[in-house]
Amino acid sequence: MAIADRLKWDHTYLQREGDSYPPPDPLLLEFTPPPPVSGFNRQALDVAAGMGQNGLWLASQGYSVDLMDTSRVGLLRAQTEATRRGIRSVNLLQVDLDETALNNETYALVCVFRYLKRDLMKQIRACVRPGGRIIYQTFNTRYQDVRPDMNPDYLLRPGELGGYFADWKILHNADERYISQLVALKK
Repeated sequence: MAIADRLKWDHTYLQREGDSYPPPDPLLLEFTPPPPVSGFNRQALDVAAGMGQNGLWLASQGYSVDLMDTSRVGLLRAQTEATRRGIRSVNLLQVDLDETALNNETYALVCVFRYLKRDLMKQIRACVRPGGRIIYQTFNTRYQDVRPDMNPDYLLRPGELGGYFADWKILHNADERYISQLVALKK
């Protein structure tokens, strides 16, 4: 992302500074398996983590989590919350997702919420280990009924998300109202 994007998100999270810390997304709660007792299969990635509520929840469940986001302010909020909760198994990574390469077959679980960068789909697929899982939820084109000014480049077409993972085992695929969701296992 450009510097302007980073500054925009820093400003957004600064405005939320007095708000209570958000809960993890219900889709994550419903579809996250318990991590194995040990080994590399405990690694998870929260892409565009924002303030980290989803990644911190994964860490509280026993995963070792990389939280990636462009916003330093959002990641600092995640760090503060992790410290408050005594969570140590998180790695905060301030990255420009336009320039960051995800490592192949690193993660047992990858979650993405309210973020879409179509050019990153191939890397997201590749960074999941065989047998690993993707949990993805973001806005679709129907969101323009709510926010007509929303850039359509950041909105999925209904059915599009499932197409990116059509060769995986699909556990959940839905386009309800203006939200698209997918949970899939890599074969």
